Amino acid sequence: MCYDQGAKLPYKVIGGEPVTISYSADEVFAKIKHDQIKFIDLQFSGLRGRFHHTTISANLFTPQQMQDGLPKLDGSSITGFASIEDSDMILKPDPNTYAIIPWMEKAKTARLICDVYWGGDRGRLDSDPRGIAQKAEKYLKTQGFDYSYWGPEVEFFVFDKITWDVLTPYKGQSYSIESKEAPWNEDGKGYPMPLKKGYYPSTPADTLTEFRNDCVECLNEYFGILCDNHHHEVATAGQCEIDIRYDTLTNSADGAQTYKYVVRNIAKMHDKVATMMPKPISMDAGSGMHTNVSLWKDDKNVFFDKDDKLEMSQTMRYYCGGIMNHAKALSAIVAPTTNSYHRLVPGYEAPVYIAWSASNRSAIIRIPSHFKGERYSKIKRVEFRAPDPSSNPYLVFAAVLAAGLDGIKKKMDPGEPVQEDIYKMSKVQRDAKGIKDLPATLGEALDELESDRKFLNPIFTNETIDKLIEVERSDDHEISIRPHPHEFYLYFDI
Repeated sequence: MCYDQGAKLPYKVIGGEPVTISYSADEVFAKIKHDQIKFIDLQFSGLRGRFHHTTISANLFTPQQMQDGLPKLDGSSITGFASIEDSDMILKPDPNTYAIIPWMEKAKTARLICDVYWGGDRGRLDSDPRGIAQKAEKYLKTQGFDYSYWGPEVEFFVFDKITWDVLTPYKGQSYSIESKEAPWNEDGKGYPMPLKKGYYPSTPADTLTEFRNDCVECLNEYFGILCDNHHHEVATAGQCEIDIRYDTLTNSADGAQTYKYVVRNIAKMHDKVATMMPKPISMDAGSGMHTNVSLWKDDKNVFFDKDDKLEMSQTMRYYCGGIMNHAKALSAIVAPTTNSYHRLVPGYEAPVYIAWSASNRSAIIRIPSHFKGERYSKIKRVEFRAPDPSSNPYLVFAAVLAAGLDGIKKKMDPGEPVQEDIYKMSKVQRDAKGIKDLPATLGEALDELESDRKFLNPIFTNETIDKLIEVERSDDHEISIRPHPHEFYLYFDI
């Protein structure tokens, strides 16, 4: 790709460890001048996790606007923000998020992620996802911890082409996916991957290595998001994963949103299209966003205990208990689309059952056990496997933190780890071990959130939870009233 090579890394390496460089407002304005920036992209996230932006001229951007914000948002046009009669909002840029957007070469453009405020000195918008994440970090400190680390594993698909027809719902609906890697590809020039056989293939079967290289280069060098590994994932037809380094809660959510933004734009430059839809291909593996978390106090990982057989502290066990206790309600936040529940089915390495294990990938919680010993205490963590990339990372991290802290506060015991393949257990065997199921549909998940929401209240307002339920119920209704094409196959001659 043709990138301007004048960008500066927003981090530096000290003693082998990357250290984030923070920017003051004055430093940002100096960089805008030095980098010859023409436009500033003001970016923010909606409640559903979509990235939005508005663009201003750099030569009209002032220090006063950086401090007070810009009156550039009609909140009634963003789902879940405000109603039309009360919708004046302010975008307040965070100088630490300054980054040059490298593919905008004709007129150099930098981005700033913004916090959303009400107009008229009314303070922060309660349903601003970034504000919820920041509130979660403050709440964590009231519970006796200093900070938390989060590492999302975001999977996605990259297709050569996708089309769908939903504009004539009475006549019929359809979609079509094209990929050189897919077993249905007919050009006869590639090495098609069977369903569920796409894990770690070498080139030329893996056609997306250079695409992922470009994504990593862009994330590392322009957005300060460190990537240590990338690979093809289990599904056919272009399923990918790029591993990004862990960070504190809000920073990690910023990173996940930026990751998805970069992936989509680099895909476009490669004449492809990327999607974070959890289950676009029938009968194949879906895309997850496994979420890794650890809690820290006095620069020590409180999840680590060298004297425990699994090197798990009691705090860590209670944290797992909290997630398991609230897993059904969490589903509405971490798996927030009707499509999410096509992924959450047995047999595709997606979690369906509420259990935990040291290494078992059929459990909803996994405790990675690649290494042992105090030298690896920093990487002791909980891996929560239910989230998928259609979710809003700000809300996911905040909600998972709330559930875990509730478990610690109330000393929720997660029970014994399950080592067997839960997919192969009978219902009687699962019942005997107390293993419960996740909701099977979005509607069921929303019912669970309706009845189990108090654990979220230290971080989420009831109004925000109500808005989430309302917009997701609308999606569930949209799907429920439409016949599925496969129903014709099953029932047309009944």
